[in-house]
Amino acid sequence: MIITIPLVIIICVVFALVFLFVKTIDRRKWLTILVSLALTPLVYFYAVYPMINIFTNFHHQKHFTMELWQETPALRYELSDDLISSEKLIGKTKEEIENLLGKAEWLSWNEKAKAHNDNKWNYSLGIEPGAFNTKKECLEVVFTDGLVTNVNPYKETITFDAKE
Repeated sequence: MIITIPLVIIICVVFALVFLFVKTIDRRKWLTILVSLALTPLVYFYAVYPMINIFTNFHHQKHFTMELWQETPALRYELSDDLISSEKLIGKTKEEIENLLGKAEWLSWNEKAKAHNDNKWNYSLGIEPGAFNTKKECLEVVFTDGLVTNVNPYKETITFDAKE
């Protein structure tokens, strides 16, 4: 574990709260400090740290590789930032994209033509962890004249199929 300033501040706050709680049980200072010191790591790692992980939107960023993309489709959101920022897909043909990312999971809808647009391929990136996350991450690969010109990330509302 890396000791950082926010970690020290949070642990100090947890210690103060535990100290105030234990102080209501017993007035002896030496016992209150001793019990507070013993309980602070337990309270931090079993209560505070899990709550921080639930309510913050943090996830690991990984470098894009074809193997990771194909082996872990639910964790593609970890690869997407590298894929977009490095512009690895720009200028590639449809065949190259299909070899790298696989077949498009769905095509975008062209409202004017009332048909699917063969030049906009979409891939699901999975669902970012978080307590109040109601959207899934998606990636749209846009082709112009058979070559990738743009890669757009977007979020889509999660829907569940109703059982009949």
